[in-house]
Amino acid sequence: MHPQHSPAPVAPGHANRSLPSTHIEDPYRTRKIVGGILWLLGQIVGLALLVMLFVLLPALSANPGQAFFGMAVGASLAFPAMCVYLTFPRLLDRYDPEPFYALALCLLWGACAACGFSALINSGVDAAVASVAGAEWGNTVGAVVSAPLVEEFWKGIAVVGVFYFLRNEFDGVVDGIIYATFTAIGFAATENVIYYANALSEDPQALAFTFVIRGVIAPWGHPLYTSMTGIGLGIARESHRTWVKLLAPLMGYGGAVFLHALWNGSATLADAMGASGIFLLLLPLWLVFVAAFVIIVMVLVVRRGRIIREHLLDEVALGHLSQKELDLVCSAFGGLVAWFRKGGKGTEFVRAVARLGLSKWHTARAVRGQNKTFSMDFILPLRAKIRELRAQGASPA
Repeated sequence: MHPQHSPAPVAPGHANRSLPSTHIEDPYRTRKIVGGILWLLGQIVGLALLVMLFVLLPALSANPGQAFFGMAVGASLAFPAMCVYLTFPRLLDRYDPEPFYALALCLLWGACAACGFSALINSGVDAAVASVAGAEWGNTVGAVVSAPLVEEFWKGIAVVGVFYFLRNEFDGVVDGIIYATFTAIGFAATENVIYYANALSEDPQALAFTFVIRGVIAPWGHPLYTSMTGIGLGIARESHRTWVKLLAPLMGYGGAVFLHALWNGSATLADAMGASGIFLLLLPLWLVFVAAFVIIVMVLVVRRGRIIREHLLDEVALGHLSQKELDLVCSAFGGLVAWFRKGGKGTEFVRAVARLGLSKWHTARAVRGQNKTFSMDFILPLRAKIRELRAQGASPA
C-alpha cells in the first residue's frame, strides 16, 4: 500500500532544518474522485433494490409484522457476528494496515450494492428457471449456477475498484485478500439477515440450524471465495507482464466461482441427504476450506514481512534505521508493541518504515519491468518522516 497522506511538514524553528519536504501530491486524485462517484451511484441503486425486495415486498405481504420481526431477529444475529469476523482480517494486515476508509467502502459495497444487484439477478434467474422446469430446478440452478457467477462478480467489483481507483492503497496479494474479505463479510452479513428471517418464518428450530450452518460452520465461505479474486488482482498488481495482468484476475474470478459453486452444490446435495449430509459432505469440505484459507493467508503475510525486511536491509547499513527498529517492524506484533510503548506516534513510525520498504519494493519491480511508478517519489519523504518521528521520540525500539 503506497502512502497517500503527506506527513506533516517540519514546523519553523524545528531542530532538524535539513529535512527535505515531505509533501507528496497524490497522482491518483482524479481517479479517486471518479471512483467515489461510481461507488456512490452503485450504492444508491443497490440499496434501492434491497429496500424494494426486502422492505417494500414484505410490507405488502399478508403478515408484514411477522416479516419485519424476522428481519430484526436476523439482523441481531448477523451484524454482531460480522463485527467479530472483521477482527480477523485486521490482525492479518499487521505490517501496513489498509486505510479505514478503503476497508469501510468495501464493507459497505458488499453489504448494500453487491447484495442488491445479486438479489435481483438471482431472483430473476430462479423465477425464470422455475417457470420452465419447476421450483426445485429453479432453486438448484439459482444456488449452484447463478449465485456463484453473479455474487462473485458483484463482490469482485469492490476489489477491482480499489485496485484501479485507489491504486496507491493496493500493493499486492495480501491487500487483495484483505479487501476481498471485508467485501465478502459485508455481503454475508446482509445475506444472513435474509436467511435467518426466512428460517424463523418456518420455526425457531430452523433458525437455530441455519445459524449454526451459516454463522458457525461456514462464516468464512464468502471471504474464501472472493479472496480468489483478490489473489488474482494482487498477482496482477505485482507483475510487470501484460499477459499476467490480464489473465490473473480472470483466473481468480474463475476460482471464486468454482469454490462458491462447489460449496452450494454440496449444500444442496447435503440437504437432500438429510442430517447425514452435514457430516459426510459439508463438515469435511468446511475443514478443507478453512485449512486452505488459513494456510494461504499465513504464507502470504509471512512473505510480505520478508519483502519489507529485504528492502530495508540497506537502510540499516546506511544508518537510516537501526537493526532493532527493523526487527520490531517485521515482527508478528510490531504494531501492537509500538502502540503500547509509544502510542499513536509509535504506530505511525512502524507504518512509515513498512511503507518505505513497500515503496522500494514497488520501485524495484517497476525498474525490472521498465514501467513508470510513483513509488520512487515516496522514498525520500518517508526517510525524512522516519527521521522526524525518531526526533520526536516515536521510535519504539
